[in-house]
Amino acid sequence: MAPPGPAGAHPTSIEPLSRSIFRKFLLMLCSLLTSLYVFYCLAERCQTLSGPVAGAPGRGVLAGGPRELAVWPAVAHRKRLLQLQQWRRRRPPVPRDDGDDEAAWIEETPGLAASPGGSGAGSSVAEAPPGTLALLLDEGSKQLPQAIIIGVKKGGTRALLEFLRVHPDVRAVGAEPHFFDRSYHKGLAWYRDLMPRTLDGQITMEKTPSYFVTREAPARISAMSKDTKLIVVVRDPVTRAISDYTQTLSKRPDIPTFESLTFKNRSTGLIDTSWSAIQIGIYAKHLEHWLRHFPIGQMLFVSGERLISDPAGELGRVQDFLGLKRIITDKHFYFNKTKGFPCLKKAE
Repeated sequence: MAPPGPAGAHPTSIEPLSRSIFRKFLLMLCSLLTSLYVFYCLAERCQTLSGPVAGAPGRGVLAGGPRELAVWPAVAHRKRLLQLQQWRRRRPPVPRDDGDDEAAWIEETPGLAASPGGSGAGSSVAEAPPGTLALLLDEGSKQLPQAIIIGVKKGGTRALLEFLRVHPDVRAVGAEPHFFDRSYHKGLAWYRDLMPRTLDGQITMEKTPSYFVTREAPARISAMSKDTKLIVVVRDPVTRAISDYTQTLSKRPDIPTFESLTFKNRSTGLIDTSWSAIQIGIYAKHLEHWLRHFPIGQMLFVSGERLISDPAGELGRVQDFLGLKRIITDKHFYFNKTKGFPCLKKAE
């Protein structure tokens, strides 16, 4: 019979068991560390896949390979929107063929883009409209305009267009296309290509004030679409003529006086209606051509005077006419005492 071991000694079978448990612990620890490392590498790889590569636009295919679908983190969304806002601030002003002097009230005040629910009270922070990221990535499609601001020159058409561009459901061409009066021979495909991309539910617009006084424009627009909505910004004809003359005088200081161009005979007060500045203001004469092709219900007449005294009120009428939600309100405007006009609130 073997002598008993010393007091407190463990049986020899416990030592292999301890080694087995230790090995399992090491294996689990190594497996955990390996998994963490793999997750880290995948996270790093996702960060490098920050944009689409050559291929069909709008499909979300990234640089990692043709089968890797884009799942962009929120940071990437914010970065893109930030880049878009910076680009908007740096972009040069679009050419203005109509030369509206009233455009001064909006040139230095970038539009306050509204969120889907409108801007908060006193808000001065511009948020990108819904679909901005998609449009930045060349998604959406180019459509012929569903609404056109057709006139009139020196009535405030530029201001109206810039105000409307605040609305997230309005996409408009910045420069005047002059398609239906100067470039009709280039075809509708050329015209459509000038338009911005739009998403479902957005309206494509353009403005060219000379359409209103172009005899061929009504028939041409009707041939494109009989459902086109037409907006005319009208203003007191005398005030409009003076503004028109002032613009011409700034470019050609040697022109005759306003009175000599206006009156055929000053003593009898006979007006020379052949002068373009006067002719444009004979609204009823030009309107006859439009009513042969469009019902009056498809035309909206905006007051150039009220666009200054109550811009939010006039914009409300325009939004209703276009079937848009009333997002542009008086919260988007402030009165600039220096210029004497209402201005859009500046974006931060």
